[in-house]
Amino acid sequence: MEGKAFGTLLLIISFICLPACGQNKPVDSNNAGSEPSATYIENKGSDTLVNLALAWAEEYQKRFPEIQISVTGGGSGTGFAALINGTIDIANASRGIKQEEIDSARELGFEPVEHIVANDAIAVIINPTNPVEKLTLDQVSRIYKGEITNWQDVGGEDRPIVKLSRETNSGTHVYFLETVVRLGSKEDISIFSRDTLLLPSSEGIISEVRDNPNAIGYDGLGYVTEDVKMVALAPKAGDAYILPAAATVINGTYPISRHLFMVTRGQPQGIQQKYLEWIISDDAQAIVAELGFVPVLGE
Repeated sequence: MEGKAFGTLLLIISFICLPACGQNKPVDSNNAGSEPSATYIENKGSDTLVNLALAWAEEYQKRFPEIQISVTGGGSGTGFAALINGTIDIANASRGIKQEEIDSARELGFEPVEHIVANDAIAVIINPTNPVEKLTLDQVSRIYKGEITNWQDVGGEDRPIVKLSRETNSGTHVYFLETVVRLGSKEDISIFSRDTLLLPSSEGIISEVRDNPNAIGYDGLGYVTEDVKMVALAPKAGDAYILPAAATVINGTYPISRHLFMVTRGQPQGIQQKYLEWIISDDAQAIVAELGFVPVLGE
């Protein structure tokens, strides 16, 4: 997709300019109530959101050239840690903030506030040569727990299953663990099987699934390319099998969809408030659709 290539280029540009931009960083990590900078926003966290956040930042800076916005990834957990430490203004997250993270923020004197900025589906992906077309969530859970290890057990060929996952600091990893591996059960303490390969990026999972006929992985819908095949999922045996798409996220039929967030230190003010208000505007949400995610205005 042209949007993905565009976002990747923006990511490269952001990392090139980041050191120079960072010289003006005004955040006071010792004062949770300090006034936000009048001209600078530092935005960090979810790798799922990073390309979208970069596209938003570039467009906003075209409209308001006096504003500087720095965007980096590193995972939702990294973003929350930086927000709590006071080294960034806005954390990007592909999962909700955890209670222990809220508690840490409160100990430092502020309340983290979540803002829904887009929606996403988690696509389960396999190599295009794999004949499997559909799976139940229970089957996917059992694959990732190591209980199903051969594709022939789920309608495929006699081949070993190679399991791929994002790393543990990824919000997508946490969401998939809680929603799919544990099937939403608070009592379930299952984890990914020890032979699951942890990869540092969404692009890495796409690349490995494309090249490995035995692989299974998962990724945000906005990162899925034509090089891989999406599997239709059913909540349980006997239910309809649904492919991830904007329409099935909006109508609630795809079983693993989620909100994407930007999180602030208390209610946003000044340029942070104006930026977040713009992000949920029609113009900014059009960028969401261009990059393969699901606009919040579609709800």
